[in-house]
Amino acid sequence: MSTMVPPLYAGLVDDASLLPPSPIGLADAVAKHHEHGTAWYSGLVGSLLVPASTVGIEQIPRLTAGLIGDVPAAALPATVEKLRASGVVVEHIEAAVARRGEDPQPGVATLRRFAETQNGLPLYAEIPLSWGLLSALDTVADARAGGLSIAPKFRVGGLAAELFPTPVELAAVICACRDRQLPFKLAAGLRHATRHTDPETGFTHHGFLNVLVATLIAADGGEVAEVAEALAATHPVPLVEPARSHRDGPRPLFVGFGAANVVEPLTELVRLGLISGGYE
Repeated sequence: MSTMVPPLYAGLVDDASLLPPSPIGLADAVAKHHEHGTAWYSGLVGSLLVPASTVGIEQIPRLTAGLIGDVPAAALPATVEKLRASGVVVEHIEAAVARRGEDPQPGVATLRRFAETQNGLPLYAEIPLSWGLLSALDTVADARAGGLSIAPKFRVGGLAAELFPTPVELAAVICACRDRQLPFKLAAGLRHATRHTDPETGFTHHGFLNVLVATLIAADGGEVAEVAEALAATHPVPLVEPARSHRDGPRPLFVGFGAANVVEPLTELVRLGLISGGYE
């Protein structure tokens, strides 16, 4: 079975079906992830994300997964060893380094020390979009320059309006990562391809296609205003052509994001004509 997913979208969407408030159990999530991995769109799908808090509570089957560090950073080494002992291949780890408003540097330092013991296992430091962000990015860049496989992750949504950065704020973050040669992951809020307002909450969500096109612009040397313009687009028309023209190249900067149902972003990309629908 061949894939019809262009290189630009390779591994873009992690399977976040196990993350709160998911009602699905581990066994069902693993079975569904296996289905995704054998489907025509398998090239779009990244890792199954497994919360660290479930390790030791549920029987973990043999699988390949990304670990979400929803436990204290000091507990991560033991959690990773438990997973490996049960036959799980840990592809990467994502862990928060601070709460919003806290100094992220101590948490980044802890994750950096952990990275030194992991022989190149990719680690993503979830850094709040608040005070201390740029200095934390400098620290992460310094660690990468020293050979460690560590990169930032940012939340771009949540349960309060202030957790959704404006297009200009997010553009500044993307350009800051570009300037430091830092790939990044995103979490929360990326429900649809294009920027939109949720009628139930009134929160305006970023679109994952907006982010993808914005990173293409940033990687090509675009300034914050140009990147923000792409992030602010609420219609797919200005986004589709840049995405289509870059479809056969690698995706710069933007490593990916998690979706509770990976078929939803797939469906939107198919409807926009950016991925050809396949059949089994």
